[in-house]
Amino acid sequence: MPSQNVSTKIISEFVILGLDTVEYKLVTGVVLLLIYILAMFANTANICFIAMDKRLHQPMYIFICNLALVDMLYSSSACPSMIGILLAGYKTISFIPCILQMCAFHLGGVMEIFAIGVMALDRLIAISNPLRYPVILNSTRTVLISVLLWLVAGSVLAIVPATVLRLPFCSSTIQYIFCEYAALIRTTCVDPSPYFNMMSSLLFVLLLGMFSFICLSYIRIIVAVMKMTLKSNKKKMFYTCLSHLIVITCFYVPMFVRVILTRLGVVLTTDERHGLMVGAMLGSSLVNPFIYCFRTKEIRNKIFRFFSKVASE
Repeated sequence: MPSQNVSTKIISEFVILGLDTVEYKLVTGVVLLLIYILAMFANTANICFIAMDKRLHQPMYIFICNLALVDMLYSSSACPSMIGILLAGYKTISFIPCILQMCAFHLGGVMEIFAIGVMALDRLIAISNPLRYPVILNSTRTVLISVLLWLVAGSVLAIVPATVLRLPFCSSTIQYIFCEYAALIRTTCVDPSPYFNMMSSLLFVLLLGMFSFICLSYIRIIVAVMKMTLKSNKKKMFYTCLSHLIVITCFYVPMFVRVILTRLGVVLTTDERHGLMVGAMLGSSLVNPFIYCFRTKEIRNKIFRFFSKVASE
């Protein structure tokens, strides 16, 4: 409940102050801009290469496209505003764009969890049931699963704007680096603890639940690979799964530190929390497309053919 000693305000815009402590704003802004441009270009290229080649219209590549869309949403939710603050000093953001940024950021985070998890399912079916794989997981079902995941994520996260918008606001200054749930809850007139606990519990369940599913999937994958008689097949399966394991590591390590370890009592400073948020967001968005471009034979060959054609002209 709002405190009786604090007057509520009608907020039309917020001022973001979380980046004021950055020492080299111009350098940081340029680096962030280059990483963002590279991530957007790489993910767009991945989608275009897959979309233009009908031979790649297969479940695994559809899931790669879905992951690329998620990465573009996730990084675009916060990077433009952070770049604007660092390079142009534009710290203000209107109320509605701030709410939309919060929703986009959290939707991107939850969808990253779902997208990585469903790709583990894809690898599990492909390796443990290779003969039935085209029947169990065809292109139509893959698209439906991807759409369903977006709908589920949106439904789960409806609680975020529903919670924030009904609260009275007492401050127009945000002490975080962009608009997200914790940042906006801090600007309200209520005790933030129960709202923080609600969101961290939700993320805890999603992260731990999906990570457990991924671990169980890979245990079954390892068992299936160990039963293979040909060494060449084992090696092929290893390289097939390695790309996904790198993607899992890039996203889950910073998320586990920020969400799981803090639930277990680890205390993070605001700067450490911000660093982990940006690391999970930009790290996965930048690494994922390059991992799948250079470790997936079909996409790698298509890229080489494309640049060879351009060079010959």
